[in-house]
Amino acid sequence: KWAVEAEHVEINPCIGVSKLNAKSDGFHTWSVDQVERYRSFHKLGTKPRLAIDILLFLGLRRSDAVVVGRQHMKDGMISLRTQKTGQWVYLPVFKHLQESIDATPTGDLAFLTTEKGKPFSSGASFGNWFAKQCRAAGLPDECRAHGLRKAGATIAADEGATAHELMAMFGWS
Repeated sequence: KWAVEAEHVEINPCIGVSKLNAKSDGFHTWSVDQVERYRSFHKLGTKPRLAIDILLFLGLRRSDAVVVGRQHMKDGMISLRTQKTGQWVYLPVFKHLQESIDATPTGDLAFLTTEKGKPFSSGASFGNWFAKQCRAAGLPDECRAHGLRKAGATIAADEGATAHELMAMFGWS
């Protein structure tokens, strides 16, 4: 349709073609073994380790993981309005995450920064960087940042989090 409107073609060759509905299981959910392999490769105090700890222990999307910083912390909690849905989330800062934050050089307003010390320009640029860290740790290509959100929710539920606690943590309605 765009090509016809922009006068690149005279006829839309897609007229009458039905959209294919692809079935998918969604993003790969990391296994505990994969998390442990990444965390043992990327030691405490490194930016790649802080990245997985933020993603796993906070359950944030990439777009929120790149903006979370000290200004969001108060009394052992992180609270922020999520970029995708605009929902407020209230997240406890677990001991392992606090240790990771304390051990790692971070930015002023964003914990996660590039090698130049600047915040990531987008969730997508962070996702590309994180994929490289996964490959460096010897993980399969399907291990991506979003799969940690799913793993974190599963772990929280398995540890006894209620439906309402999960809703508050992940910004779900």
